[in-house]
Formats: sequence, C-alpha cells, structure tokens
Amino acid sequence: MDKIDTKPVTLRQVAESAGVSASTASLVLNAKGDIPKATRDRVLEAASKLNYTPRASKSKPGTTRTLRFIKISKHGETVNRDHNHFISDYIDGMSMEATRRDYALEVVTYNDADLSGLLSSSDLRNLHGAIILGTELSENDIQILAGCGEHIVFVDTFYPQLNANFVDMDNDQTVFAVICHIKDAGFARVGFVGSNSDVTNFRLREDAFHRACDKLDIKVCNQDSISVAATRDGAYKQAKMHLEAQDSIADAYFCVNDIVAFGMMRALQELGYAIPADVSVYGFDNLPMSSLLSPSLSTVDVPKQQIGAMAVRLLDDMIINGNSQPSMKVLVTGRLILRKSTRRVPAR
Repeated sequence: MDKIDTKPVTLRQVAESAGVSASTASLVLNAKGDIPKATRDRVLEAASKLNYTPRASKSKPGTTRTLRFIKISKHGETVNRDHNHFISDYIDGMSMEATRRDYALEVVTYNDADLSGLLSSSDLRNLHGAIILGTELSENDIQILAGCGEHIVFVDTFYPQLNANFVDMDNDQTVFAVICHIKDAGFARVGFVGSNSDVTNFRLREDAFHRACDKLDIKVCNQDSISVAATRDGAYKQAKMHLEAQDSIADAYFCVNDIVAFGMMRALQELGYAIPADVSVYGFDNLPMSSLLSPSLSTVDVPKQQIGAMAVRLLDDMIINGNSQPSMKVLVTGRLILRKSTRRVPAR
C-alpha cells in the first residue's frame, strides 16, 4: 500500500503555484503590503487549492521583534500606482532579510503631504526599527523623521550631509556608465529629460548627468535639456510642447526615469521621429512596462531587492550594537539594460 504524503504545504509551494516570490505570498497571506489586487487574488486562490495552513510562530508570546516599512506619498507624482511594482521589490527584499533575521515586517502607507499624522502616531515608536521610503521626502522631512526614533533607515533617497542612515542606488556611477555608453555609441548631440517634481533622486541624476558629460567632454545645448512633469501624461504634453518649439532634436536623450521616458517617446513619435532610427531614448528604473513598449526601452535596472535587504541588515546591526554607531550611507550600483529604443551610430 502506498504511503500517503502528509507533509504540510509550505509557503514556497503556494508562492510557486501563484507565480510570485515567497515574500510576496507572505505579505498577501498576512494582509500586509501594497500588493496589486490581481496578485493577491492569485495567492489566495493558490493557498485555498493547496489547503495551505500557516505554521505556528516559533517565537514565544510577546517576544516577536518587529520592523516596519513606512511608505509615504506626499504628492503622489512618483509614489503611485505606476511604481507599485518598483516598491513591491523593495518590500520583497526587506521581507526575505527580515525573515532570515527573525523579525516580523509590517507595512504601513501614508498618503498625505502633511506628516503631522505620522509624527503624532506610534508608527515610529514601540518598534525595533523602521525603514522609511524617502522618494518624495524633502531634506527637512528627513531631518525631522530621523529624530523621531532610535533605529531608522531611509531608502530611495540620499542626503550625504545629513546625520541619518540611507540605502539608495548609486546615481553617480550608474549614470556615468550610461553616458559612457552614449558616447561609445557615437552620438554627437546628447539631451537630458529631467523633472520638476520634488524628488531627490531626480536631482542627483541630473547632477550626475552633467558631471559625466563634463568628464567625457560632451557639450550639452540648453535647448536639449528639458524639465517635465513626473507623470506619464504630464511628461508627454510638456515634452511635446518643448520639441515643437525646436527646429532640431538631440541624437539621444537620457531620461530621469522610465515614466518620463514613456512620455518623451510618445511625444517624439507623434511628431514624426522614428525611435531609434532618428533618435535614441534611455530610461531609468526598468519598470515592467519598459520591455513592452514599442520599441522596448533601454533603461537602468535598479537592484531594488538588494536595497531592501541591505536596509534590514543595517537596522539589525544598529539594534545589536546600540546607538553608538555613526550614521551609515550605502549606495548600490544599477546596470544598463539595452533594448530597441537605442542604437549605435555607424562609424564613418
């Protein structure tokens, strides 16, 4: 008689059945995280079909160590539905590392330009540590929030002069690599598409772009530097208005993020320019839609899961070593992914 397999279904089996990571499945089954409804439905359906039963916690009652990820959307120009996948990757990295280090990870969201509700709540207190999404936070916001708790790390922003802990992408090195590729590709005229949205990483990428061009002896004309909204429609409308007023365009444009690149590409195509035959476009972030555009977008892939995991490691070190450590600032380099929106100029 065959032996019946009575092993309990694991979280990883549920995740594989739903086509998601184990950390995403964990967030769904614990009703946490900013996970798209379609993904949640897939995970819950898989758990039901497999008769998944969560294992009892090994921790003794009252001994659970808790870290909290606080997602703040002050104006929603960048922390919005278009970037949910981007932020979910941060959460995946945090969740896997938190589990490995025996922490529980909680996720809370604040959609308000006024941070007074967060400052007056207990979300920065009664915790072992907090990770705060700093995408839309100002320098003053960072200073205030950094003083509200003993163990706080900010991700997706960077202020080298502040006495606070940061984990962010290395904008300088990554942008320099992109501009090196643009020069090697043979483009004589290079443009930049930035954003007027209040996002520190946008400013850091713009500064890095100009430093890289100076170092590589690339002259950038004023007419080839554009500042647009950070939303897809806003970027498209403002880029089109700018381009219509010009009698010529650059050979290649580096865009401050993928959403801006989407808008720029649409504007160029509506004005009759072929991509990449007439002009090449580079983005930054590698959002899922980037590979589905026509043509697909060359862009920078940000190691988001590694950034999330690193933030948890920093918190764990701070908790273990107490408050005597100096502030920590960690930068993680991205990589350029070449797709069909860019080409090389044939050598003469």
